[in-house]
Amino acid sequence: MYAESDFVMLSALQHYMFCPRQCALIHLEQQWAENRYTAEGQVLHERVDSNKSDTAGDVRIVRTLPLCSHRLGLSGQADVVEFHYDGTVFPVEYKRGKPKKNRCDEVQLCAQSLCLEEMLTLQIDEGALFYGKRRRRTVVTFDEELRQLTEQVIYHVHSLLVAGMTPSANYESKCDQCSLINICLPKNCSKGRSVKRYMQRMLEGQL
Repeated sequence: MYAESDFVMLSALQHYMFCPRQCALIHLEQQWAENRYTAEGQVLHERVDSNKSDTAGDVRIVRTLPLCSHRLGLSGQADVVEFHYDGTVFPVEYKRGKPKKNRCDEVQLCAQSLCLEEMLTLQIDEGALFYGKRRRRTVVTFDEELRQLTEQVIYHVHSLLVAGMTPSANYESKCDQCSLINICLPKNCSKGRSVKRYMQRMLEGQL
């Protein structure tokens, strides 16, 4: 059981799966910068995060619901949670763009489900990801494989933040889409780059 002072944000799981260095820059060093992708995501969430609840048919829709898990040391909020009158609880996470190649969105949604399960003392079998580009839901089943992957990512995020060290930069093509690229400087700070060689090239007038 984690103390509240040791909770990590649900968003850190997606940041870690995209890049452990990005996760550390945001959640350890408190660095942030906007780009087109983060701005589009912010606009999408502003439309959803109204803090209002309403009813549609036999479904109670709760928006911007605070979440936490003492067992996993997590806190954050769910974009939308649908409470069906038959007892089914169905979380929905809104994302800009389209489904990603890795499972980072599924892991974030599953983590929300694990928080809800602890808070409500019930089991949640499914949720959904709503992608702004496709304008439709993708249903996610919280099977054992996804649950195990999610708990592994949670463990690694806690370990990263407890260690208190930002991983070294390692440039990849995905870095060009990261809003922190000018803070991270992956091309300048990647492993194998030598300060001595850099200074030598400066002295030789090559830079």
